[in-house]
Amino acid sequence: MSTPPLETPASASLAEMTGSSEAPASDALVQHAQAQASKNTPEDPFLWLEELDSDQAMDWVVGQNDRTEAELFDADFAATKDAILTVLDAADRIPMVTKRGEHYYNFWRDSQHPKGLWRRTSWESYQQQEPEWEVLLDVDALAAAEGIDWVYAGAQMLRPKAGTEYTRALVKLSPDGGDQVRVREFDLPTLAFVPGGFDLPVAKTNVSWADADTLFVATDVGEGSLTLSSYARTVRRLSRGQELAEAEEIFAIDQSHVLAYVSHDSTPGFERDVAHDVIDFYNSKTYVRSGAQWVHLDVPTDVGVSLHRDWVIFSPQTPWTREGVTHIPGSLVLAELDGLMAGTAALREIFVPTESTSLQSIDFTASHILLNVLQDVSSQILICDPARDFALRALDIGAPLHSFSISAVDDEDPECGEDFWLTLTGFLTPTTLARGTVCSDAAYAATPLPVKSAPARFDAEGFEVTQHFAVSDDGTRVPYFQVSPHELPLDGKNPVLMNGYGGFQASLTPSYLGALGPGWLVRRTEQGRRGSYVVANIRGGGEYGPRWHRAALRENRHRAYEDFAAIARDLINRGVTSREHLAATGRSNGGLLMGNMITGYPELFGAISCGVPLLDMRRYTRLAAGHSWIAEYGDPDVPTDWEFVRTFSPYHRLDDALPEGATYPASLIWSATSDDRVGPVQARKMAAKMMDMGVGNVRYHESLDGGHAGASDNGATATMLATSYEFLWRHVAE
Repeated sequence: MSTPPLETPASASLAEMTGSSEAPASDALVQHAQAQASKNTPEDPFLWLEELDSDQAMDWVVGQNDRTEAELFDADFAATKDAILTVLDAADRIPMVTKRGEHYYNFWRDSQHPKGLWRRTSWESYQQQEPEWEVLLDVDALAAAEGIDWVYAGAQMLRPKAGTEYTRALVKLSPDGGDQVRVREFDLPTLAFVPGGFDLPVAKTNVSWADADTLFVATDVGEGSLTLSSYARTVRRLSRGQELAEAEEIFAIDQSHVLAYVSHDSTPGFERDVAHDVIDFYNSKTYVRSGAQWVHLDVPTDVGVSLHRDWVIFSPQTPWTREGVTHIPGSLVLAELDGLMAGTAALREIFVPTESTSLQSIDFTASHILLNVLQDVSSQILICDPARDFALRALDIGAPLHSFSISAVDDEDPECGEDFWLTLTGFLTPTTLARGTVCSDAAYAATPLPVKSAPARFDAEGFEVTQHFAVSDDGTRVPYFQVSPHELPLDGKNPVLMNGYGGFQASLTPSYLGALGPGWLVRRTEQGRRGSYVVANIRGGGEYGPRWHRAALRENRHRAYEDFAAIARDLINRGVTSREHLAATGRSNGGLLMGNMITGYPELFGAISCGVPLLDMRRYTRLAAGHSWIAEYGDPDVPTDWEFVRTFSPYHRLDDALPEGATYPASLIWSATSDDRVGPVQARKMAAKMMDMGVGNVRYHESLDGGHAGASDNGATATMLATSYEFLWRHVAE
C-alpha cells in the first residue's frame, strides 16, 4: 500500500550531522542584503533568498559553500570523510531483503555503484556469505545513458496470478533526490522498461496497481489537482495506453487537506479498493469501495485505520469511547470488517499501553500478529495468537538498551507463512539479522537463527551505554541514552554530542553508530579524551506513544525544547560535560529544535548543527510542503495561533534579547537545494539574518542535490557527516 510522504527523522547514522567556524559576516552578503531591501518587507529583509534558484540567491549559496569548505575541508576532514565512506560502502554490510514470490529483493549502493543496483537472489543463495545476485536495474548505467542523475526511490510490484512469478514493477526515480519522482513500468523477464508502458512524469505521486492494465494514480494533473500542502488532491484510474489527462477521476478531497490516495488490496480472497483522505497528520478518513460507491469506515478521524484480510485494525490517538467502552491512546483494537460496515462489529483490544510502554508497529504472519513494543525506549517483541483468544506472549531476546524489530517474511507463502525476520542492534552492537518461525505449541516461536551479521566498524572497547532520566521544567521525567567511555571523568571537560528530534510521534531508539563511531566517538582531544554521544527521547516523539507526542503539540511545543534543555543541564550538572564542550545536532523537525536551542538556550551549548530545518514559522505554511504540518505546529495565519507559534519561531526569536552575558553557540545551518519537503530557504534566511546581526560564528552549507535527506549517494552522505563532525569537534573538543 502506498503511504503519504510523512515528515520523519533520518536514520540514526544520518541524524547526527553538524558543522561551522568563526569569522565575521562577509561584506558581500551585507551589500547584497542592502541591495535587495527594496524588494522585501521591513519585517523580512531576506525574502530574496526564497527565490529558490535565482542568480542572486544561488550566488549567495555558492559563496557561503566556498567559505565553509575553505575552512573545514582539510586533511582532518578528508580522513574523517574517508573513514565514514569506508563504513557506508563496506561490502560486508547486511543486504536487507524483501521476499516476493521465490526471490529476495535488495537495493544496494557501494563505491562501484554509487547510485545503486536493484537486484534479487534466491533464499539458498542469500544464506551464503557472498550471495549470487541477479541485477535487475543498474541506476548508474541508466543515469549515464539518459543523462539524468536518477536517484532510486523504490519499486512497487504487480501481484501475479496464482502459481506464476512476478513479472512487472513500477520503478520510482527521482531526478534530484527530492520527493518528486518519475514512475516507469519495468519488465522483470527482459530487465527493461516496458516500451509504451506506464510512464508518469516527475511529480509528488502516489500510485497503486489496480490490475495488470490499470493504475490508481494520485498526482499533479494541472490546476486544482493539488492540495495546499503540494500533494495530490485527486485520484484517477489510468488504463494502459490512456493519457493521464483523459483518465477518470475516482476520488477527491478538500484542497485544505493534506493528500488523497487510493490503493488496491490484492490479497487473494480479500481483494478490494481502499481510499484515504488524509486530513492532516493525525486525522484521516478511510473508505472501502462497494460497487460504484465509496463507503466510509465510520470511526473518529483521529483513530488510525488499516485493513488486513477480514480485520480492521484501529489505533486511537485520543481516548475513543464506543458502545460504553473507552480505548486509551496507543491501544491496538481489532474488529471484523464486515461487521463494522454492517454496524454490528464487536471491538477487541489486543494491546493496551502502560505509562512505560508504547506500541511502535505491527505485522502479520499467516496466523499470528507480531507487535514491536517499547518499554522505557528499550525494545520488546510480543506475539499475539488469535486462535488462543488473542493471547500475548513475549519473545525473550534478553538485550536491554537495544533495539530489535520483528516482521513477517511472507505471510502468503504456504511454506514459510509463519516465518519472521528479527533484527537486533544497539549503539555499540552491530546489526544482526535472524530468521525464526512462530510455532503453534506453547513455545510460540522457535529460536531465531542468525542469517547475517555485520562486523564492527570501530573499536568500541572501553565504551558503555547507560540510560538516564532528566527532570523537565514541569516535573516530567525525560529519558536519554548516553554512550561514553567507561569511568568517564566527571569534571565537565568531555566533548559530548546530543541528538534530538521530538516531533511527529517518531521515536529515537538505539541503533549501531557505524558512521558516528569513527567520526566522533573514537577521536581524541589533545588531552586524550574521547567523544560521548547522547540521544534525547523528548516529548513530541513517540517513545511513550500518542500521549508523549501530544504533550508537545501546537501551544505546548515548548515542552519539547524544555525537555532537551533539561537533558543538557543534567549532563552539565552530573559533570559529564560543560557548555564549552557540549554540541547538539538535529535535522528537519530536529532542525527546528536546534534553532530553538540557538535562540532560546544559547547558554547551554558550545556548538550546534541545524540541518534541513524549519526556522521561519511565520511563513512555513507557504513554503514547500509546510501546510501539511499545521496539525503539529499551528497555523501562523490564525492570530491566536501565531501568538504561540511566534514563541518557537527561531527566525523571529533572533529579535529577542539574549540572556545577560550569553552569546550564540557556533552554528552550522545546512540544507539542500532540491529539498522539496522543507526546502532550503528557511535555512538560508536564518543564516543570513544571523550574519547580518554580526554573529561571527555562524556558517551555511547547501548541497545542490539530495532532497530532504541532504545527500543522494554514499559519497555525498560521507561529505555531509564529515562536515558536521569536523565542525562540531573543532568547537567543543579542541
